[in-house]
Amino acid sequence: MQVSDLFKYRNPEIRALHLTWIAFFISFFVWFNMAPLATTMLKYNGWLTAKDLKIIAICNVALTIPARLLTGMALDKYGPRRVFAILMVLCGIPGLFFAFGNTLSQLLVSRLVLSSIGASFVVGIHMTALWFKPRDIGFAEGFYAGWGNFGSAGAAIVLPTIAALVFGGENGWRYAIAFSCVFMMAYGVFYWFAITDGPKGSVHVKPRKVAALEVSTWGDMIQLIVWTIPTVGILSILVWRIQTAGYITMTGAYISYAVIAAVVLYQIIQILRVNLPILKKGVPEDDKYPFSSVAALNATYFANFGAELAVVSMLPAFFESVWTLTPAAAGMIAASFAFVNLFARPLGGWVSDRFNSRKRIMMFYMLGIAVGFFLMALMNSAWPIALATLVTVACSMFVQGAEGATFGIIPSIKRRLTGQISGMAGAYGNVGAVFYLFIYTFVTANQFFYIIAAGAFLSFIFCLIMLKEPKGGFAEEYHVSSVDREIEREGNSGAH
Repeated sequence: MQVSDLFKYRNPEIRALHLTWIAFFISFFVWFNMAPLATTMLKYNGWLTAKDLKIIAICNVALTIPARLLTGMALDKYGPRRVFAILMVLCGIPGLFFAFGNTLSQLLVSRLVLSSIGASFVVGIHMTALWFKPRDIGFAEGFYAGWGNFGSAGAAIVLPTIAALVFGGENGWRYAIAFSCVFMMAYGVFYWFAITDGPKGSVHVKPRKVAALEVSTWGDMIQLIVWTIPTVGILSILVWRIQTAGYITMTGAYISYAVIAAVVLYQIIQILRVNLPILKKGVPEDDKYPFSSVAALNATYFANFGAELAVVSMLPAFFESVWTLTPAAAGMIAASFAFVNLFARPLGGWVSDRFNSRKRIMMFYMLGIAVGFFLMALMNSAWPIALATLVTVACSMFVQGAEGATFGIIPSIKRRLTGQISGMAGAYGNVGAVFYLFIYTFVTANQFFYIIAAGAFLSFIFCLIMLKEPKGGFAEEYHVSSVDREIEREGNSGAH
């Protein structure tokens, strides 16, 4: 697949790619529609404080982690067309409640529920995998993710202007946010009718169970349990931050910890319930897949996307304080870290498609991230601002490219489980963000860069040992196992 192919809109797969990245762009536009209007909200609402907005920002990512896991399960059962459309329509509702909320509790709860829209990323990953062949999947996934992710920057660029010039007044921010939510709901309805789950005539083979990820060996099941615990357990950090800030009582925090523990226990029970019968029966050799590759990609996404989300939130203040820049100038320089998403992620996927080893490209990018953040840790006021900016952009190229390479591998691990594997890896990106931001509260900015550099290097080592070159990663078609055929026959017989 070449860049020029992106302009061949009449090709069904290209049309599907554009429809899907636009859906992702709009979803992220809505997800991050509060940040650019935060100062306006403070100006016109005397009952709000800057501290309140920080807590609301925490709520804005809280449910994204479990939502990505649940969405991954729903994808494998219902398909991405239905899930994406329903997610966009339903998440618009709490968005409207947030737009017209008049109390702190209304804003907190509505933003908490709205954070589920962050799961939109894994939906499009699955849809793209259904439309593109293994040989082209890296570039297609990278383009989808890179341009869709730019929705957060789009919100920062467009919404303040809409609030001030189109609506105006003290309620301009409310109408601007409401407008973005209504637009997302309308596009969700359009998406339902505008696309199909893969080309016409293709078969969407579903997993036998969607309550938990299927594995191939007893050892893999133990690994799955270990890797599942942090996906919900990390929410304990968020509860602790909210409790220490005084927004919930200690009793409320203990109740929240108990709920988190109960959910983790439930997930472990589901893993056992789904996999014990499968493993006792025995998994055919041609249906086995290495869970170690899933674990490796969880680790890479923790270290690349998790670092990206964390760095983007602190980079403007870093440039402003170290080089004594104006907030506007610091913001523009810091924005370069996110701006390269437009071409760095597609490039990462494209490179993954062009070389004969997706693993080697993944290793190259992860090592580049470690070096990039190590160099950023060395930056200080003695550095020319131009050189600091160049290093920041170069580091970002590796970060975004690694994200594209990660999802260039996932569809080839186990096709019928793509939704759940994408959901888990995507969740680990948010786990990384929460973990890194938590660590950041205890260290300086330069120490923080050293820490995320070390995280990327550890991920590089883990990936070197655990990641397997995907079977048929450059083939014309995805590998179909005997179990896939059996599930397809059962589906066809059930349909008749």
